[in-house]
Amino acid sequence: MPRMSAEERRESVVRAAMEEFGRGGYYGTSTEAIARRVGVSQPYLFRLFPGKRAIFLAAAERCVEDTIRMFEEATEGLEGEQAKHAMAEAYTAAITEQPSRLMMQMQMYLAVAAAEQEGDREFGEAVRAGWTRLWDAVHLPLGADVTGTTEFLAYGMLINSLVAMGFPREHRVWEGLEPVPVERGTGGPEA
Repeated sequence: MPRMSAEERRESVVRAAMEEFGRGGYYGTSTEAIARRVGVSQPYLFRLFPGKRAIFLAAAERCVEDTIRMFEEATEGLEGEQAKHAMAEAYTAAITEQPSRLMMQMQMYLAVAAAEQEGDREFGEAVRAGWTRLWDAVHLPLGADVTGTTEFLAYGMLINSLVAMGFPREHRVWEGLEPVPVERGTGGPEA
């Protein structure tokens, strides 16, 4: 089996970090656990990244970028209500099929809040910058409608919370949150 390049190892570390940080949070995850998941030594891990903080921020960045890419793919050729429904469907499927994405998102918010309580605003700057890019990625397909963007992201956070708490899809708290299927090219929801 061919050896992985440093960039491939780095990618493996980011993916493993998303899993580990998603499960244990920033403060509850050791770099040893990440190294073990990837199959590298801690010293090698620190050749790829200068420290735990850099690994976490790379994982947070990847989480945001993956979500932005998913929204861009879902909304290709769509706008307004069609785009909103396509993003909602894509996001609901993604967090159901890849719970580590959801857990990493939730841990990002907690890590920033904890750092800021300690007076560390710098830690959150990168996460906020990513979230701002995510906001823009939602905002444009929704016709640059501030209210629509805010509502979409508010529903998304509610969905995050319900999934994170383990509410089954058939529970009554999900009523009103079901995405409407969109048939591409028809100009509206399926009949």
